[in-house]
Amino acid sequence: MEGSQTRNGTIMITAGLNRRNLLKWTGVGATVMVAGAMLPNFGISTALAADLGAGDIGVLNYAYALEQLEAAFYIQVVKTPYAGITKVELSNLKAIRDHEIAHRDFLKKALGRKAIPGLEVDFSSVDFTSKKSVLGTADVFENLGVAAYNGAGQLIQNVDYLAVAGSIVSVEARHAATIAELLSGFGKAAAGGKNVNSKGLDGALLPSQVLPKAAPFIVTPVTANALS
Repeated sequence: MEGSQTRNGTIMITAGLNRRNLLKWTGVGATVMVAGAMLPNFGISTALAADLGAGDIGVLNYAYALEQLEAAFYIQVVKTPYAGITKVELSNLKAIRDHEIAHRDFLKKALGRKAIPGLEVDFSSVDFTSKKSVLGTADVFENLGVAAYNGAGQLIQNVDYLAVAGSIVSVEARHAATIAELLSGFGKAAAGGKNVNSKGLDGALLPSQVLPKAAPFIVTPVTANALS
């Protein structure tokens, strides 16, 4: 990965990780503390902090943070394919990787100087040699992303931003269906399964509900108190 290193499952997108001990993610009215395992030869430290901001900028940074997480994950998946991966599976995962990178880069460019810094992510809980572990994590990320965009829509004021978010979430939903099919084959799971309600609609979660779910995979302290 350009400008990144991988050590013991931790992918460092920013300029190097000097210390790592505790992750503090503050959402809207919620704070989650996740103890981080010490990395060999690194000591104890905190990563660079990132504040999402308020209003439409805050929502875009929120989306940017999630896209950074997903892009980093799929980059690693493709870089180190799991045991027994088929050509079709790898092709699908490469396509999803490219989509997530495009989403990440688009949001970064749109935010310009108001973009949060690159996030340090931790995938040490993922066994990248295992199909079940990789696709199970992908399933969580994709459905969380869909719910995040759906829930954030009500917070967006600029209709142009809302249109962009709607475009991205439709792609994320297709990713979720693809991952479900790779996991379970065509059927109820690929059609939404437990991730949709009785009317077939995807979930919608606010930042305060999404951020704690993503927190175990992110080292960088991120504040989102201005989002409501």
